[in-house]
Amino acid sequence: MQAEPKPAAAGTNRRSRRRVREYVLLTLGVLTPIGILAVNASAFVMVHLDAFRLIIAGLALLSGLVLNGLTAWWLLRLASLHAPPLFREYRTWAIGAAVLIVALTAAGGGYLTYLGMRDPRHLPDSLSVVVAAFMLLLPFAVTFAGRRMAGLGGIIPVDEPTPRDKPHRTSPSGRPLRGGPTSPQAGK
Repeated sequence: MQAEPKPAAAGTNRRSRRRVREYVLLTLGVLTPIGILAVNASAFVMVHLDAFRLIIAGLALLSGLVLNGLTAWWLLRLASLHAPPLFREYRTWAIGAAVLIVALTAAGGGYLTYLGMRDPRHLPDSLSVVVAAFMLLLPFAVTFAGRRMAGLGGIIPVDEPTPRDKPHRTSPSGRPLRGGPTSPQAGK
């Protein structure tokens, strides 16, 4: 007499448990050496904090320039799409103000990071943590506010269709609608 075949799900269940166990063991095996390297790197940085302090402040400056610069670029682009005549008239002033704000916030973040790392006995320093959190959250807050003011949803800017890419409205006869007061679309 032949044994009844086992359901296919029983073999799949056993394989999936084995796969989970392999992933857990692999994760534990990889995390331990990474943790050891991180602790040793941190100890090396703490011993040579005076040298690394300048490098870390420079990287904070660079990070501020990149994150705030991308946000400013997106806001300028949004302004040029939603208020073209106003943007054309004040373009130089808008770009100048954006550059000044980006440079000042990035320089302030780098300088405050440098000041916060002056004493290795007081690390983690609350000033450095607050500055880092502010430098990280500021671009997202400005982008969120800009998108809300423009009537767009979400936090992450997505390329909006340019006027050339937007579908043109046409009348039943196939002629383009301009949206004037005599247009059938007026008031819609």
